Amino acid sequence: MQRLTTAVPDTIRKKLGNSSKVCLLNGADVFMSLKDDQAIVMACNPRIHHVIPGIMRAAEELDAIVVFELTKTEGGLDGGYTGQTPELFASTVIDYAQRFNFTRPFVIHADHLTVHDATPHEFAEAERLLEAQLMAGFTSFAIDASFNQLEDNIDIVRRLAVLIREEGFGLEVELGEPKVGEKDAPLTSVEETVAFLTGLAQRDVRPLLLSINNGSKRGNYLEGEAVSIELELTGAIFHAAREFGVAGLVQHGITGTPLRIVGRLAEYGIRKGNIGTLWQNVAHAGLPVELLDEMRRWARSNNQDIKRATGVYKEQIDAIPDENIAMIVEMAYREAREFLTAFRAKGSATRLAERLEATR
Repeated sequence: MQRLTTAVPDTIRKKLGNSSKVCLLNGADVFMSLKDDQAIVMACNPRIHHVIPGIMRAAEELDAIVVFELTKTEGGLDGGYTGQTPELFASTVIDYAQRFNFTRPFVIHADHLTVHDATPHEFAEAERLLEAQLMAGFTSFAIDASFNQLEDNIDIVRRLAVLIREEGFGLEVELGEPKVGEKDAPLTSVEETVAFLTGLAQRDVRPLLLSINNGSKRGNYLEGEAVSIELELTGAIFHAAREFGVAGLVQHGITGTPLRIVGRLAEYGIRKGNIGTLWQNVAHAGLPVELLDEMRRWARSNNQDIKRATGVYKEQIDAIPDENIAMIVEMAYREAREFLTAFRAKGSATRLAERLEATR
């Protein structure tokens, strides 16, 4: 989208070159401009990169903004369990955008930059990853210190947010962990939200996005397992968070959530919807059967989730036949169209362009 290329941050423009038409934007610009829309920006964790062109094709056709992201465990300094370092991930997304003439605006986001405790080692590791992501071309960051007590969560965010604030990029913070497997986690409360955001504001940290636990579950739902997302609680947290300048909430655990529920999330303040396992499922469905069987055997013999086979078999995955890649791209395209439509994201790129132009 030619009219938005002027909004590409200077640091990103230097990486892309002056002639590039790639529209990699600052997450802060995106989410602040769309904060009043009852629509959700789709955020995709492409653990297997073959899905990316399909997602881009759907976003191009529907005139929609999209976010590409990896977590610390998916793509840390060592490549995580997908084998993608920050530099490799960012360069892969940008390369696909160039090769497939993707003109719509997108964001490269650091999902779950996790800090499990307040020890110097843990903090230093997170700081090194953040610096590498900034160098690679990430334009939005999620600091996840939600495993800690509230005061430690606030202090960790404060210390790490300095680097992000210096560059002017978007900041997401987290309060509450969604259910993982069969392990329940306490829901985020309005009172906890107010205390958290008050503590951050007192330290001059004002996040744009807040990730919460509203009852969703990460990963695939088991057969017969009920989806239980507390919509009224989500809305109450959103209204409380808006008083602190938060543009919107972040929804985890969308894979397996019925589209009729997904569409309603926008009415309760969800402005960013993270989808990770779905793209893995799509990629697995298109892999050569022999390769997928080998990955499954590895996962069973090592007592691991199959997602952790991604990096182990990355070389083979990257080298699959063209017909398998084409199948994965087509399936990703169809899924992305469905979710972008359910998210009410159609036309969001044009709306963003109009609002950014009005402020420049």
